[in-house]
Amino acid sequence: MNIIKKSDFIESIATALQYISYYHSEDFILAMKRAYELEESAPAKDAILQILSSSKLSAYGKRPLCQDTGIITVFVKQGMDVQWESSLTLEEMVNEGVRRAYLDVLNPLRASIVEDPLGRRVNTKDNTPAITHISLVKGETLQVIVAAKGGGSENKAHLKMLNPSDNFVDHILETIPKMGAGWCPPGVLGIGVGGTADKAVLLAKESLMSPIDIQQLQDLGPSTKLEELRLELYEKINKLGIGAQGLGGLTTVLDVKILEYPTHAASLPVAIIPNCAANRHIDFNLDGSGPAKFYPPNLDLWPKEVWKPNESVTKVNLNDITKEDISKWAVGQSLLLSGKILTARDAAHKKLKKIAELNEKLPDDLDLKGRFVYYVGPVDAVGDEVVGPAGPTTASRMDCYTKLMLDHYGVLGMIGKAERGPETVATIQKFEATYLIAIGGSAFLVSQAIKSAKVVAFPELGMEAIYEFVVENMPVTVAVDKNGQSIHEIGVKKWQEILVNR
Repeated sequence: MNIIKKSDFIESIATALQYISYYHSEDFILAMKRAYELEESAPAKDAILQILSSSKLSAYGKRPLCQDTGIITVFVKQGMDVQWESSLTLEEMVNEGVRRAYLDVLNPLRASIVEDPLGRRVNTKDNTPAITHISLVKGETLQVIVAAKGGGSENKAHLKMLNPSDNFVDHILETIPKMGAGWCPPGVLGIGVGGTADKAVLLAKESLMSPIDIQQLQDLGPSTKLEELRLELYEKINKLGIGAQGLGGLTTVLDVKILEYPTHAASLPVAIIPNCAANRHIDFNLDGSGPAKFYPPNLDLWPKEVWKPNESVTKVNLNDITKEDISKWAVGQSLLLSGKILTARDAAHKKLKKIAELNEKLPDDLDLKGRFVYYVGPVDAVGDEVVGPAGPTTASRMDCYTKLMLDHYGVLGMIGKAERGPETVATIQKFEATYLIAIGGSAFLVSQAIKSAKVVAFPELGMEAIYEFVVENMPVTVAVDKNGQSIHEIGVKKWQEILVNR
């Protein structure tokens, strides 16, 4: 009978979370390298290389892969013969491990968890509580899986109670395009089938915890019905032409995982959960001999090629930008931004809306007119950094504020990730504004372009405060131009036509 010490378990949770914050797993890097080598779409290929280059920077610098360091899920399978040396419950020990990881002074991770979700939504400041799933199994060891899931991909989770006669594959293929690109493809798709509604969702989440092995499965061939479905969906989803970041291309999913469970004769629950380009999970076992040990991945697996701007890139000085300048930009055009930009996320936009409704003055240091707003909540800086990793958040969450920002506050343009809704695109066109995208999953790479950062409004919002960044050669792409052309529509349509004709 093995005895697990509280200190060993807490240390193992904290170390695991730090590890996955800056190391991609080897299977993910190999899958992304293969996607990069095969990709024929220039924007998608560029996006994948940005993600790989940023990943390599994170691995060497031991700084987060993504500014959204996630909500934590922990799966614990406890052997029936395991005993604990602890005065805390298992969930309390998990939360203490999370707390220590996120408050680590050498690599502080962004606290994103808010309590009172239907009310004040106050940040807990240490990213607790985690979501902990506990099951008892045979044996005398403790099996643990730790995962950090970003909000952009978690928000794309989907559950539907199908009829037993419904076509499972058709349902998946109809749902994927509706998810948009806010989950930062390419990534892994997790599918849970059967059980009850809650069991299906749990199966989908748990399926994401296994290694990427679709290439091995293709080489060996399927031996079960689920393996046949994995291969079929992998091929058909990638033929949808969505591509990296939704820009159109050959690789939308790196793998498809499916777990199933017996269900009611009248039911067919199907849950879908994608994992983003920050594919963060790791497993370990404890047997009472001490805390888990983690070893760095082989850093030689990353491509030797590093991202750099293409030769046709346009350099932009944001300090004297005008609507006339913006009118010359074409959808898909690569830009390097220099000058001052402001940041704002959900909570800041909500405050700005209230200020407008009450006809109040903006904070003294905040002037939005003629400015560009970047949708980001950065990680805190360490050492000589001016800011931590600072990649874009999903822009569509700010769609409901777009008219306010362009009309009332006079903002010229916005920067985020993924597509905007049709009404928002029409609003951008109406006000002759623009929407630019930075690459989701390239947070550390983007942060290298930020030369100074200061909070100019709403410091009480923490990572959602409004910052003013001074940037130098920040890479972005024109996603919506003043004519209402959207790269997420044009790119996907182009590659759908190409793939249909192959």
